[in-house]
Amino acid sequence: MTGGSSVVVVDNGGGLLKAGFGGDKDPIAVVPNCMAKPPGGNTNSKKWLVADQLQAEDVDVTGMTLKRPIDRGYLINMEVQREVWERVLRSLLQVDPTNSSLLLVEPMFNPPALQHATDELVFEEFGFNSLCVADAPSLVHLYENFTLNYGVRRMDLGGKALTNYLKELISYRSLNVMDETLLIDDAKEKLCFVSLDVPGDLRLARSSSKDNPFRCSYILPDGITYKKGFVRDMDEALRYCSLPLDGKSYRKDHDMDTDKFEDRKKLELSQNEFVLTNERFLVPEMLFHPIDLGMNQAGLAECIVRAVQACHLYLQPVLFESIILTGGSTLFPRFTERLERELRPLVPDDYQVKIIRQENPLLGVWRGGSILASSPYFESMCVTKSEYEEMGSARCRRRFFH
Repeated sequence: MTGGSSVVVVDNGGGLLKAGFGGDKDPIAVVPNCMAKPPGGNTNSKKWLVADQLQAEDVDVTGMTLKRPIDRGYLINMEVQREVWERVLRSLLQVDPTNSSLLLVEPMFNPPALQHATDELVFEEFGFNSLCVADAPSLVHLYENFTLNYGVRRMDLGGKALTNYLKELISYRSLNVMDETLLIDDAKEKLCFVSLDVPGDLRLARSSSKDNPFRCSYILPDGITYKKGFVRDMDEALRYCSLPLDGKSYRKDHDMDTDKFEDRKKLELSQNEFVLTNERFLVPEMLFHPIDLGMNQAGLAECIVRAVQACHLYLQPVLFESIILTGGSTLFPRFTERLERELRPLVPDDYQVKIIRQENPLLGVWRGGSILASSPYFESMCVTKSEYEEMGSARCRRRFFH
């Protein structure tokens, strides 16, 4: 863009919002896409904390009431999104939207009513010069490509569903954490992993005479000594990462460690602590076998196969060799290896399966947007504010269709 204006790139995720400027390698802001209020007291005296304010060291997130603008990938609460964008744009990016263009990452097949509401927010509330809407799949390659819309398949669960499931499991077994979304998010990210052999790991946990080898503790904030949750013993939590992928030496490693386990067992559990065992791998298992949890939908591997089979036969071998993982849930340890094991039996023997995880799955889509925003074609891909005012949202949106 000319005339000293800038392009703001926003990957508007359900958990984290990533925002920065086109042409930069990394975003300036990677912040919770939500607002939250501390519990108790006079509700008027408790102010809502927005985006990066929730990441401050002195903020205790225990029992906070949360408002999220995104639900199941779709932007449904414009008032909350306005507050988050206001904070990010004015305070963190320190940008004037009226002198800027916006590249916004939006989910595939966003309903027209939500598209219209988003355009109102962009052009009428914030007054951006122009808007370009892109979908995540078209940006993950970091070069020019496009999405085959007819091949898109959607899974109706993600990180938020996993966090909710973990909250239910902990609340049923130990203490009530149903109001601790931000803390359980943190515990999930630090402690959950993908099992390569669920029945085997469950047997191992049950047959262990000394202790469950997956056991580890998460300490909740006490509001005085520490205001953030943390893992009691990170070395204990990460032991499985050093094991070979076949898991055959697990029992041996576990037996060598029994003395340590007995010592840890003696530690008294406080009211501000909960223990995770099998939940650590049963929660990510939702992504691979949601039917086991009563969710009537295909798992990730089957979803990928259906998406590829919807494309032309000649494209299918190329697509199975070009699977790219992006997004926070792909950060679970051993996610890639498990997906490959699930996929291989579903793919014809003469096809190769190649899975690549992005260098940084959290930032991969944003980085693709940054490259697009700094390309010479970007301006021609945008809808300007004057076009929006003249033609309306529906007609302008046709420009973003393939």
